Amino acid sequence: MRITAIESRILGYDVGEAWLPEGPPEGISSTWYEYSFDSFETDEGITGYTMQNSNLEDGGVMADVLHKVYAPQLLGEDPMQIEALWHKIRRLNRHAYNLSDGVAGSIDVALWDIAGKVAGLPIAKMLGLAREKIPAYATARSIRPKPETVFNEAKQRKADGYHGFKIQFWDGLDLDIPRFRAAREAVGDEYPLMQDAAGMYSFTQALAAGRELGRLGYTWFEEPIPDRNTLQLKRLTDDLDVPILAGETLRVHELAEQMAAGVFDIARGDVHLKEGITGMRKAIGMADLLGFDLEVHGVAQPLLEAANLHVSLSMTNGRWAETFHPVYSKGLKGNPLGIDAEGYKHLPLGPGLGVELDWDWIDNVTQRVIRTPANKAGR
Repeated sequence: MRITAIESRILGYDVGEAWLPEGPPEGISSTWYEYSFDSFETDEGITGYTMQNSNLEDGGVMADVLHKVYAPQLLGEDPMQIEALWHKIRRLNRHAYNLSDGVAGSIDVALWDIAGKVAGLPIAKMLGLAREKIPAYATARSIRPKPETVFNEAKQRKADGYHGFKIQFWDGLDLDIPRFRAAREAVGDEYPLMQDAAGMYSFTQALAAGRELGRLGYTWFEEPIPDRNTLQLKRLTDDLDVPILAGETLRVHELAEQMAAGVFDIARGDVHLKEGITGMRKAIGMADLLGFDLEVHGVAQPLLEAANLHVSLSMTNGRWAETFHPVYSKGLKGNPLGIDAEGYKHLPLGPGLGVELDWDWIDNVTQRVIRTPANKAGR
């Protein structure tokens, strides 16, 4: 089997509903959302699907990168040689100084989708199934809310059946600490709560915030300062009672080094920035052998989230699946990434990623198409 063509559709639609009533966070000037939906075609008629992550209106640009930088390295290759191709792309990335490992991660997801379809198995079963369902927590949909808004959303997510609730604030302690307290008041003392500062606090802010989060019994304090501020991050881990969760933005080898140095309490990763399913399995194995839990970070593209779910179901050293606003799950039929009445996500049973694409929606929101080679007809 050989890869014969790669096609990318730039999908675009409005996600303004995800940020009601406050509107989008600082730095995001538009609610128009674009990302690349990529098809990897083979000479045996099996197609693997994946998506590129996009947070800053960079979806179309990343599709161009896929076709100009990576496609020449993949065409004619055997997609079943996932490990060999993972290392080939990793070596290429050594010289791709302007890029992260995100494109490599998305390529790897498509290869696993092909492999699952060839085997007739869900990816999680190919990896070694550990469980068929996983408890989900909800990530807050409000970015700059008043404490009463935090109270109401926390109470609603608990009522919805989620097993935990994560807030995301970094507006300074005078605004954030009342929000921390409002969330705890809404859900009671035992319900799991998490705070994600997205690396936006200073060390002294993080220290004060972490002390309050520890007093309130939060489950973790996520990325309090930037992941690569290693010395200060370790000081927070050593000084605070609340567990520090970090590593989302690190490359795979950097995550290993920080775990070995005890820089944080709980590791973080996803199939995007940890170089795909292959890279995540390596990260999870390292974490397991070193005695760390690794919590899978949510990605706001449905095929990458499906890949995350398969990885989560093949591991035992992670507790939850992260869940975003449903506007980010469009493009799939049947809500395969949603929770059941008890707050669990379940194994998609189809081969590969195991989800059914909503081609009507995909066709309707496609903004442009790129193909390599350009003269081969697609779907």
